[in-house]
Amino acid sequence: MELTIADKLESLVKLQEIDSRLDELRKLRGDLPEEVKDLEDEVIGIEKRMSRFQSEIDSYNEEIETQKQNKKDSDKLIVKYKDQQMNVRNNREYDAISKELELQELEIQLADKRIRETDYKIKTKEQDIEETKATLDARKEVLEQKRKELDRLIVESQEEEEKLLKSSARQAKKVEERLLKAYNKIRGGAKNGLAVVAIDRGACGGCFNVVPPQMQADVMEKLKIIICEHCGRILADADAIKVHRKRK
Repeated sequence: MELTIADKLESLVKLQEIDSRLDELRKLRGDLPEEVKDLEDEVIGIEKRMSRFQSEIDSYNEEIETQKQNKKDSDKLIVKYKDQQMNVRNNREYDAISKELELQELEIQLADKRIRETDYKIKTKEQDIEETKATLDARKEVLEQKRKELDRLIVESQEEEEKLLKSSARQAKKVEERLLKAYNKIRGGAKNGLAVVAIDRGACGGCFNVVPPQMQADVMEKLKIIICEHCGRILADADAIKVHRKRK
């Protein structure tokens, strides 16, 4: 038996009612899911920053060890050059060795300077880590609270949500495939999730633009599917929607 337009519209109205109740249930969770996700992303970002700081400190420590080794190498050369200086054959050799000694002394001074500078960088970076750790602990605490709150809301609404999802799936099977695709597309693009709306006081119940009288008459006759020319939603008879709501 072929379904009439009225039958098709009634199936859509029923599906919209179920999906709207599902939307309302999910709204009870508010922005919590997004807040939790944002906090999780923020925590990951802070942890990566701390890891980067620690890598920089490790690099600085390696630089200090390199400079310490440079000092040791210069100390060995100084000992070597002083021994050679005791056995020079002329002033030219003495002067050449003296210059090498001066150079190694400068190398030691330069290494000390670099060690001090790197030590300062480490202390600054350690302070950054300490401040970042405090921020991380605070954000983790907020995240934990938000997660508990979200988990509580999910547990409280989970059973009802599962029932509504099953009802929505059953009702969707009763809707003509072409209409169901159009419904899902319209619903997906609507902020309030409404794909089927009633005409209220001569205006579309979705976008609130005035619906022409002839179009209103067509909706009442239920001889064809009428789409709002402004927002693209499916228009239904307000009385039919009210009747269906009373049946619930």
